[in-house]
Amino acid sequence: MALERLQARVAEFVKKHGLETDVEARLLDLVSEVGELSKEALKSSSYGKSGFKSTDEWASELGDAFFSLLALANETDVDAEVALDGALRKYERRLSEKGGAGSGS
Repeated sequence: MALERLQARVAEFVKKHGLETDVEARLLDLVSEVGELSKEALKSSSYGKSGFKSTDEWASELGDAFFSLLALANETDVDAEVALDGALRKYERRLSEKGGAGSGS
């Protein structure tokens, strides 16, 4: 399914269930969901004592973070597919010019 359609599904779900909110709340929700991903990564690796193992709970939390990210994109009128394309072009440029994808490379 195209990213555009996924973003539209999130918008429809938010509207249907009256989950509209402001940008600040959306951003805090995304940060919270990423924190829950971190917790699952720690738990699945026995707090760094073993390698990461993907679990059903990890997939669930990743879905929650993805939903929150798309809801934030909707709230700020950002086309997620266009934003992703721009990010990929930026990383390609950095890789070819500096040998790394990070901004500090």
